Amino acid sequence: MTSINPDAANNFIKDIINDDIAQGKNGGRVHTRFPPEPNGWLHIGHAFAVNLNYHLALSYGGKFNLRFDDTNPLKEEQEFVDSIMADVKWLGADWEDRLFFASDYFEQKYQFAVYLIEQGLAYVDDLTAPEMREYRGTLTEPGRESPYRNRAVQENLDLFARMRRGEFPDGSRTLRAKIDMQSPNLNMRDPALYRIRHAHHHRTGGTWCIYPMYDYAHPIGDYLENITHSLCSLEYADHRPLYDWVVEHMGHAFPASGRPQQTEFGRVSLSYTVMSKRKLRRLVEEGHVASWDDPRMPTIAGLRRRGYTPSAIRAFCGLCGVARKNVVMDLALLEHCIREELNAKAPRVMAVLRPLKLVLENYPEGQVEWLEVGNNPEDPQSGTRLVPFSREIYIEQEDFMEVPAKKFHRLTLGGEVRLKGAYIIRCERVVKDPDTGEITELRCTYDPLSKSGGEQSGRKVKGTSHWVSAPHAVEAEVRLYDNLFSQADLGDAGEGDFMIHLNPSSLVVLDDCKVEPSIAAAVPGSRYQFLRQGYFYADPECQANGRLVFNRIVGLKDTWARG
Repeated sequence: MTSINPDAANNFIKDIINDDIAQGKNGGRVHTRFPPEPNGWLHIGHAFAVNLNYHLALSYGGKFNLRFDDTNPLKEEQEFVDSIMADVKWLGADWEDRLFFASDYFEQKYQFAVYLIEQGLAYVDDLTAPEMREYRGTLTEPGRESPYRNRAVQENLDLFARMRRGEFPDGSRTLRAKIDMQSPNLNMRDPALYRIRHAHHHRTGGTWCIYPMYDYAHPIGDYLENITHSLCSLEYADHRPLYDWVVEHMGHAFPASGRPQQTEFGRVSLSYTVMSKRKLRRLVEEGHVASWDDPRMPTIAGLRRRGYTPSAIRAFCGLCGVARKNVVMDLALLEHCIREELNAKAPRVMAVLRPLKLVLENYPEGQVEWLEVGNNPEDPQSGTRLVPFSREIYIEQEDFMEVPAKKFHRLTLGGEVRLKGAYIIRCERVVKDPDTGEITELRCTYDPLSKSGGEQSGRKVKGTSHWVSAPHAVEAEVRLYDNLFSQADLGDAGEGDFMIHLNPSSLVVLDDCKVEPSIAAAVPGSRYQFLRQGYFYADPECQANGRLVFNRIVGLKDTWARG
């Protein structure tokens, strides 16, 4: 796993752009794009790419496009288009009126393919897919020319037109570029430009039955949209010569004043999860998670549902830097970013997740005190609120031990603890279920002179517990999310192997939690710090039935900052 020192992070892409501007390349313009394929939901690695492309354009006063590379109708759906648009917008990237689709240019791409055939730079091939792989050669052996490579131009034009009309079955013919079967770069050995695919497209319907390959369609989209800096991940480095080849010939066919340039950067992944769309799809389809927006998923929708904020994700992307190699960032860094933000502004409230009832036998029955407590000590403007205190309260089960372990500083039989913002109490006896021996209630006394903030509140005890008044407690469901996988680095895990590392405790649902009445009407989407428990998010999608549901975003412990 790689950690990047943010102070030493070097954005080499800015150096390239600065040089381009100094040389007057593309008239000094900066125009970037984010080009997702609509075949899945975006994840944190895509968020890095969105942030990089958008903020580079923004910092140079340039433009940013959102373009869907929708050239594979078998895997693409409108659902993914809608989710991607929502995610990019939520992350704060504004494409203004520049929303495009590769399918917008299907006719131009077809006409350009015709031009390549006319120039003797493309041909229709009858080899099957296995035969093409055999003829392609290997990294150590050159490829062999297809027996159909030297067809006459007119024959190629006729066959290609008939491919478009749907006269041939899937897989029977392809259009290939005529480049160099001896090239050391396998991507330049007459790559396929078009394949036959009788399939319904989510935007063009049944208009087309031939579809352009990604490596052909992508540079054309960049060229037609006047993109200057085509930023992509490292796996496309070997594809750059083909990108340049397409752009060069586009320049001959459709002259323009600028040329896009491809630059590769290292992908950003996250520990304790997977980023492959194929693997994420398996998690959803096999029921290991509830959906693409399950809060355990590394998808943008999942992080949003968990309670992360766009600003925290942007801060994380900024700390990652821009590298020339792929990196796996520690999940603790992402957690640090949201924790830092919420520590400064999230209201503190009391919530008891696993309640244990406690009765103060010397507190007047029926009496209620409203105690003033601060909302956030980090925010002087956050003010205070009133919290009810009564004879019966709830504390956490883990805050009591009948026989205390070493260094246990909470409540024990015969021991004392301070209730947060209230009184010091002493446990006098324990009530147990006669059948199971389980502790069902604590009988305690309180010191009326020990009230927090009072004149005689100076008596010290080691432990402090949060609590909720039982008559005023509000029922809530709390979902405790943990890492989806138990292993930090899943980079080498195969298709089957990665599943064996699923964390069986990645979700714990507590349905009998008690929260203070100040958040009884919590606005869906609001965030709180539950004292001593972590930061929580009022899940908007689970509160339609009137029941409060809170997702734990992150715990209180910040391992990144301490490390």
